[in-house]
Amino acid sequence: MLPGSIPSAAIYGSAEAPGSGRAVSCARFRVRRHAAGSVLSSRAAAPRPRRAAGPYDPTPGFRFPSAKPFFAASRRGRPVSRGAAPAAPHVPVLLEAVLPALAIEGPGLAVDGTFGAGGYTRALLAADPEVRVAGIDRDPTAITAGAPLVTESGGRLRLVPGRFGELDRLVGEPARWVVLDIGVSSMQLDRAERGFSFRNDGPLDMRMSAEGASAADLVNEAEEAELADIIFHYGEERRSRAVARAIVEHRRRERIETTAQLAALVAGVVRPEPGSPIHPATRTFQGLRIAVNDELGELVRALHAAERLLEPGGRLAVVTFHSLEDRIVKQFLSARSGRAVQASRHMPGVERPVPKSFRPVTKGPVGPSEAEIAQNPRARSAKLRAAERTDAPTPEPLTSLETLAGLPGAAARPGGRR
Repeated sequence: MLPGSIPSAAIYGSAEAPGSGRAVSCARFRVRRHAAGSVLSSRAAAPRPRRAAGPYDPTPGFRFPSAKPFFAASRRGRPVSRGAAPAAPHVPVLLEAVLPALAIEGPGLAVDGTFGAGGYTRALLAADPEVRVAGIDRDPTAITAGAPLVTESGGRLRLVPGRFGELDRLVGEPARWVVLDIGVSSMQLDRAERGFSFRNDGPLDMRMSAEGASAADLVNEAEEAELADIIFHYGEERRSRAVARAIVEHRRRERIETTAQLAALVAGVVRPEPGSPIHPATRTFQGLRIAVNDELGELVRALHAAERLLEPGGRLAVVTFHSLEDRIVKQFLSARSGRAVQASRHMPGVERPVPKSFRPVTKGPVGPSEAEIAQNPRARSAKLRAAERTDAPTPEPLTSLETLAGLPGAAARPGGRR
């Protein structure tokens, strides 16, 4: 996710907004076609999810000290939007909490695992003149647009194309600080040709890296139960079965190729909640986007990669925007700080000691201040969690998180509303 990432309600628009053998794969779904063009899938309809929690109210009295006023001028007036060029400063969400949580001081390497438009990277470079930064992004347009910032940094910044789930391999040297801003970016959402949003009609793409299967491939090739599963669990859409059924019925007549087509189709079966500004297709778009980009699986891999990369005393800060992401970060840090019980895989009923590889820096999640929300409403659902790496050896990966990031088993429980 790029700096200044936004919650799904703001991402996809409001109720007033307009509405071969290829493999589509991620940690949770797989779609395959026969030579004749039919689809194979083993998924069935999914159980009903809990509603996502509302914006988190930070612990009363908990406040970070103010961050350096690096972005003060650009934060006056209207919220800063993220364009492709990094010439003007961008305002990352929760910056005034992230910088103190990282405690940047002295020489060392900082890793911005989600470079985007360079907002966090600019702040890291400004925090201390001895800090070097490695910026990672899977979107080739972000790497290209960041070239001027590389020049401005005077050799202190290098940009690396790739997925942040492989950040330890991509960076190749120990780091003192890692920051991750999870999800999709304004820069991607504001470009109709990327197909992330239905605010402007465009091709139904949604690929962050512009590689692999697109959302159109998934929508037009996956079987009905698979689509319902994805929309239900990743989009938390209670009418997922009705949406999937409508998609399948429509594609029998013609392919679904644009964001406006899909948004109108979903709006025909999902009624907006009374008084809500959220477009009925918001959750469906979120679910498809997460599946196409394997966002939750990538987050799990990134947390383990940061654990391997950070030197003792190094710090990790992760900003999330919805409950699915935050739940993974919370469980990872709880397990790694010794707050979660872990059973032995050889003797499941017996607890086993696990090295405490992190100690908490934040007491639970930290949300935006009222002032930040007033300046940038897109920050409303953001949550920050941060921790410090100990000198304990790196434990085995948490396989439970892969399960949490994936789609539940097909036979778990009856699914959502029809």
